[in-house]
Amino acid sequence: MAVVNCTTVKKNESNEKFGEKDMPDMMLYIIVTASVFIILITGMALMWLKKYRSLMRTIRKLQNVEQPVTEQLSPVAPEADPLERNFSPVTNVTVKLRENNLSTSRPKRQSSKSASRALWRSSQTDGRFNKNDLVLHQLIKAGGEGVFYKAKMMHGTIKGHNTFTCKIFKKGCSHRQVEREVSVMQKLGTHKNLLQFLDWDITEAPYMLVMEYVTHGTLRSFLQVNQERLCRDQELQQLFTIATYHIAHAMEHMRSKMIVHCDLALRNILVHSFPHEVKVAEFGLAREIARTWSRGSSCKKDYRQRIPSRWYPPEYFKNDVYGFKGDVWAFGIVIWEMQTFGTLPYPNLNTSEEVARYVCAGHRNGEPEQCRPEMIQMMKDCWQEPYSMRPSFKDIVRVLENILENDRDYLDLDDRNQRASAESEDSQPSCKTEVYCNTDDC
Repeated sequence: MAVVNCTTVKKNESNEKFGEKDMPDMMLYIIVTASVFIILITGMALMWLKKYRSLMRTIRKLQNVEQPVTEQLSPVAPEADPLERNFSPVTNVTVKLRENNLSTSRPKRQSSKSASRALWRSSQTDGRFNKNDLVLHQLIKAGGEGVFYKAKMMHGTIKGHNTFTCKIFKKGCSHRQVEREVSVMQKLGTHKNLLQFLDWDITEAPYMLVMEYVTHGTLRSFLQVNQERLCRDQELQQLFTIATYHIAHAMEHMRSKMIVHCDLALRNILVHSFPHEVKVAEFGLAREIARTWSRGSSCKKDYRQRIPSRWYPPEYFKNDVYGFKGDVWAFGIVIWEMQTFGTLPYPNLNTSEEVARYVCAGHRNGEPEQCRPEMIQMMKDCWQEPYSMRPSFKDIVRVLENILENDRDYLDLDDRNQRASAESEDSQPSCKTEVYCNTDDC
């Protein structure tokens, strides 16, 4: 009995020694595992917090995008179609322009820094026309950077034009910003679907650009004013397709010049004759992109400039970039605006923050009623994510050409059938033309 007890005591002592030896190793293993787990969780949390703060910072910068801009020139009425207004001179504005106009014979003194750049920018800053001869007649549109007026010269012409569109920049626009817009418009050259650039005067404020005149103002106001008449047209969808085709042609030309528009919207398309003479305008946010960047090119956003968030793609809010495929996204928004006669995109959203969240979550504008299936598909293609899946403007032009070709074939066939039917009816005797015709014989 004593032997058994001794054996039991030895086993208990060995078990206690074994437990005491492994306890520190077990504790160390648990601590290391918990530490690694905590580090991983903390790292993921910090990463998501950084992305969230970046998105919120972007959204806060866009808060003021859609707030009205105080006007430099007075009076300035809200945007309206020129068809609704009389062509009465705005004498108050003309007087103000003359008061602000300084004689070019007394140039402003330049600092050493500005003088060093005078050689390369002298061709842009030289005044080409006399502001005293400029008479503003009526407002065409009011934008974030300036106002567009119908204007005339009291003496002479500008490149053969006596009546033209005059853009007058607001007080907050810098000289460098205006120079950049002049440079972009010069590089774009002449295209039938771009508003033709004629002249400029940016020697002294207010800075001015002179472009060709268009008859019917913005496409947005034109559609809103003529909605009732256009809705009665059985060929309305074909008219919309033709206008869309010409806009796409303009954007393809800009792409060939390596320039992104960055502000493509229905309000920035002017109408001379609908639907064939629609012209893309307003190049204040446009940027030149080096050809060496090619497909992956993009431009970083500038928080100092306000952007139209309802027309901007999700990659802008997520990654702070806007490239050629961003213009394709905006082109899809333009199609939607046209089909809804100038309705504001995302009409149920009130702020830029809501728009950014909505777009980044993968939501899109709804399908417009009465819109042809081909245009609905084009809108969806323009809104694809990632942006590499979106078509190029060259692809869009080709698709629209095919649609218009099919429309033309259909209309030609329909016209031939109508003419054949009319000829057949004319060849048969009529009771209305024969006085003594028996009704049964006829």
